[in-house]
Amino acid sequence: MPAKSKKQQMAAGAALSAKRGETKKSDLKGASKSMVESMSETELEKMAHTDRKKLPERASKA
Repeated sequence: MPAKSKKQQMAAGAALSAKRGETKKSDLKGASKSMVESMSETELEKMAHTDRKKLPERASKA
């Protein structure tokens, strides 16, 4: 599942880094903190590798 916003893509990248042990889970904040627990590494990879060029800064709430 690709990311729907730049913020979501960046949070997925941070969560993926923690999942792989590259950063500490205690350093995570907000959405990335819950993503690392609730998503698999494969799901995080797909979301983190989304091209940001055409994504909005934040997703709409609709």
